[in-house]
Amino acid sequence: MTRAVDTSQELAAFLRSRRERLDPLDFGLPPRRQARRTPGLRREEVAELAGVSIDYVVRLEQARGLRPSVDVVEALAKALRLAPEERAYLFDLTQQRPRNADRLATAAAPPLARLVADLSPLPAMLMNHRYDILAWNGEMAGLLLDFDTLPPSQRNSMWLCLMHPRIREFYVDRERVVREGIAHLRAAWAAHPEDQALTGLITEFTAHNEEFARLWAERDIMVNGRGRKAMRHPDVGLIAVDFEVLTPLQDPDQRLVIYRAADDESQSAFDRLCAR
Repeated sequence: MTRAVDTSQELAAFLRSRRERLDPLDFGLPPRRQARRTPGLRREEVAELAGVSIDYVVRLEQARGLRPSVDVVEALAKALRLAPEERAYLFDLTQQRPRNADRLATAAAPPLARLVADLSPLPAMLMNHRYDILAWNGEMAGLLLDFDTLPPSQRNSMWLCLMHPRIREFYVDRERVVREGIAHLRAAWAAHPEDQALTGLITEFTAHNEEFARLWAERDIMVNGRGRKAMRHPDVGLIAVDFEVLTPLQDPDQRLVIYRAADDESQSAFDRLCAR
């Protein structure tokens, strides 16, 4: 069962996983007489690279309740060669990244809902950090499905991708789409430890979906605001879209998602879809 974030335990597991994936040869470390029993860097090597004591790294990895300073978190991020999304996750786990005091979004801000409608004929929708779909226009409903036919609890992009029979087969590169979505949820989970609805969603997915449980355990972190997806639409065939995710300054817990056709063939498919 996934609980509300136990930051000490998650920090320990995250640091171990990132230390163990590193190749000592990439750091130019001298060979050791004693063979390595586990993959990756040793704790003393991370401590040396980060400029902290070995005992400090040991206590962090044993979840003994330490709260590293900003300087130590930055040093660990550099020593472990964390990607930007992973670095942000580490700052969230250590509670050193400033948090937005605004309430979590459970409904679309009216100006943003109007903007989603005004973006027609581009497919657009509004989501919060946990992938709840708060607003959409007709083009997005035509491309994906009519969200009005779903109960509110199922108007969630990750739920649809994992559980909905049609959407499960909708994406050409489904493995990548699901993996990136789960990596986003993990980042959101650390950034919003007080969000019991998000924790409940992750618990449900972990208990009832083997694919989610497997990928969640890998602890990948990603916040992907731009990219391309290929979709198999039942009426018009293959559609490739470029997507953009924008965060409004006034409502930072809401994400505006906009799709555009990625090529001429996809634009033709869009046109046929709108004509229907």
